[in-house]
Amino acid sequence: MQEVPEGGRGRSRRGLRSAMWRRARRWGFVPSGQADMLGEDDALGAVVLSQRALVFFADPPGSLYQLEQWYDTFRAVDEAMGLAVVLQDSRTARAVRAGLSGIEVFVVAGAETFEDLVDRGAPRLVLYVNHNPANFTVLRLGGLVHVSLLHGDSDKAVSTSNQLKAYDHAFVAGQAAVDRIGGELHGYDATERCVVVGRPQVDAQRATELSSEVVPADVTGGQPITVLYAPTWEGAQPSVCYGSTVSHGEALVRSLLDDGGFQLVYRPHPLTGARDAAHGEADGRIREIVRAAGAPHRTDVGVELGVSFAGADVLISDVSGVAVDWLATGRPQLMTVPADPRVTLEETRLRAGVPQIGVDDVASVASRIRSLVSEGSWRSGHAELTGYYLGDVSPGAATQRFVEACEAVVADRERAAEAHVAPSSASDR
Repeated sequence: MQEVPEGGRGRSRRGLRSAMWRRARRWGFVPSGQADMLGEDDALGAVVLSQRALVFFADPPGSLYQLEQWYDTFRAVDEAMGLAVVLQDSRTARAVRAGLSGIEVFVVAGAETFEDLVDRGAPRLVLYVNHNPANFTVLRLGGLVHVSLLHGDSDKAVSTSNQLKAYDHAFVAGQAAVDRIGGELHGYDATERCVVVGRPQVDAQRATELSSEVVPADVTGGQPITVLYAPTWEGAQPSVCYGSTVSHGEALVRSLLDDGGFQLVYRPHPLTGARDAAHGEADGRIREIVRAAGAPHRTDVGVELGVSFAGADVLISDVSGVAVDWLATGRPQLMTVPADPRVTLEETRLRAGVPQIGVDDVASVASRIRSLVSEGSWRSGHAELTGYYLGDVSPGAATQRFVEACEAVVADRERAAEAHVAPSSASDR
């Protein structure tokens, strides 16, 4: 019998477990919410990246909505300085390659593989659309500029996560985000580290709306009012459960449909029910109510936000990024008040400037919408509110500013590396 070297049995068992785990992942046996880590590392040994910007996204397909909303912006960055996407899930890679054609996509499981790709190639900037813990395998590399984008600008408490301190910069939509982050994070100079770029997604949403055959109705002429109800999900913990699907959803939808003077578009959040089954169950019941009501009412799932915005006269949403993006449409909106007392709810300019719907207000929502539309009082201060949250919303402005910000932070880092001094702030530009 061949003698096994000291420590050999442990390595052998680890190797066997690794092989079994890899085979299980290839068969699709991956815990929900986890990346399959089926990397292409073995084939990347000779790859030299010419792209100066990378996007790192470690999530499985269920979180793709966070990445997809940035596709048009990533294409603009790719034209300016070259961009590649680095993933840790092979299933996500198939979807991204289909939706982001023309941009290179790699699946990298090992931190060492990623580091080798950076060392051999031209990357200087890494963009992140969420706070996945796996980001820290990349954030440890000091030679790169690390920028947090997140996947929406909102007044949710998660928008001021202390995790922002790990990144060199946060690209934010407007002054609202700078004030929000600066007021909440101690020891973080938001004025210096936050770079206001606007909301490039507004450009894509506007383009989608313009290409649509559906336009908002002339509600002053007695036509039915199209209401977009777009609640958010229940959040990762009770303090950020801004979703109204359980508390408001069914009663609100029935109230509008029973009135007869509204067309309803229901747009559930992709993660509804992910943490709390009650929200998923309520979502299912709302979908059935809308389906039973028939045309022209509908449920929008798996479509771009601009598609849902097109033709909608009024938005009903929760505290969320959708409420902020809607400001650029120049149309009225209402916002629900979270029913759970554990929710962290700040008094913000948006909440102060938009009519609020508590649980007890749902029965009167139809009359409130009619009053909002007919009186037009919502127009007062709307332009100022839009500028505060979104900056310049003129066509193409945010996308251009985003690309320029990417180029600026890289140029600052390269100048600093040459001079062997700390980089200056991109916000000074």
